Amino acid sequence: MKIIDTPLVSTEWLSTHLDHPDLVILDASIKKVTSSKESSKQDLKIPGARFFDIKKIFSDQESDLPNMLPPSDSFEKGCRNLGINADSKIVIYDTIGIYSSPRAWWMFTIMGHSEVAVLDGGLPEWINQDLSTENKGNTAIFPIGSFKINDRFKYAVNADDVLFEMNSSDSLIIDARSYGRFMGTDPEPRSDLKSGHIPNSLSLPYTKVLQDGKILPTKELVKLFADFDIENKKLIFSCGSGITACIILLAAKLSGYTNLRVYDGSWTEWGQLEGVPIEC
Repeated sequence: MKIIDTPLVSTEWLSTHLDHPDLVILDASIKKVTSSKESSKQDLKIPGARFFDIKKIFSDQESDLPNMLPPSDSFEKGCRNLGINADSKIVIYDTIGIYSSPRAWWMFTIMGHSEVAVLDGGLPEWINQDLSTENKGNTAIFPIGSFKINDRFKYAVNADDVLFEMNSSDSLIIDARSYGRFMGTDPEPRSDLKSGHIPNSLSLPYTKVLQDGKILPTKELVKLFADFDIENKKLIFSCGSGITACIILLAAKLSGYTNLRVYDGSWTEWGQLEGVPIEC
């Protein structure tokens, strides 16, 4: 029976479904690339949560770019090792609030798993609601799951795609980095990258779709996206390394948009490519 029919669930929803036999809770936390601070909640987890390791397991270890989508078979194996089954109902959170969890959610949607959602507000909101936590402790070993890739949907684009789409009137590239990085007035956190943005792209810092670590109410998101005149266009989301692009993609999904892609290499790739156009 289907219990997850939305890409975003509340702490109230999760607390009432915590004992569901098919529920799998994943902690997809990573360190924020633009911050040197560690989360004060990094040693705690929602009871029963399993660590979804974006950096070491669920990214392409052969790529010299960070956080790139892993091969389908690697993703499938990683999920099975976490005890995830084909019929698992998956809720994903992170220790910042809303940061890396949408990236994990997006990967599951690419791999064809339908019942998956992000926990709005993540672990901080869970704790704010005085809900129970436990120490992370030792890594648990789970019975091998039956998770299977249904299909690898074309929800990601590469640099060649971007070169074509950036000049198409039917497409729009939206950049989730800060406005200063978009305009080239603030330095990139990775010193080997050029500054600026992809031509014809628009700036929508991911912080604009968040408030106090939670996604804005849907009505506010709809109004925010309406200002961009993006109806019926293919939307391509970019950021620094493919993490925060998934936050604004999730916000667009909640607003009713469906033709959504992520530029997987994002600025970490574009900012070091030779011969591609850059604007400031």
